[in-house]
Amino acid sequence: MEDKDIKSIIESILFVWGEPLHIKELVKVLNIPKGRIKEYIYELQKEMEEQRRGIQLIEVNDCFQLATRLENHPYIEKMCITSPNRGLSQPTLEVLAIIAYRQPITRHEIEVIRGVKCDKPISTLMDRDLIEIKGRLEKTGRPIVYGTTDTFLKAFGFKNLDDLPQIEAFNDFEILKQEA
Repeated sequence: MEDKDIKSIIESILFVWGEPLHIKELVKVLNIPKGRIKEYIYELQKEMEEQRRGIQLIEVNDCFQLATRLENHPYIEKMCITSPNRGLSQPTLEVLAIIAYRQPITRHEIEVIRGVKCDKPISTLMDRDLIEIKGRLEKTGRPIVYGTTDTFLKAFGFKNLDDLPQIEAFNDFEILKQEA
């Protein structure tokens, strides 16, 4: 099988699958070593970018997915019915930022940093699959700890948490620099 055929197969699988697909699944289907499949994926990703295609191939935690280009979002949004409440409020964004940079973190720790309750923002973030329960601490009350999800990474265009900007880049976001 030629390289272009394998890239075509990978593109078709990702298109039909729709959700992020772990590379190990492609290894099983194609019976090709993981390293070689990654080479095909990165070649396909580069070709799509060079051709400025309407879709792009994104990577999130060793999973791959086809997605629309970010710069096309305003046009796609015009075609789709969207909820007027899709954006996140300032308090919800603050809670998300705290969780992203301090995870795993408890609700109490978030509330100490912000100085106010955060039940509603946490509920909103859970509903939108931007955060999830990562476990419980081994201390009195066994408090729940929260962390971000792969949906968070995709929504903000990160491959993994290492892609988060350094906190120092946020001059006006002192809340992230506070100690819990």
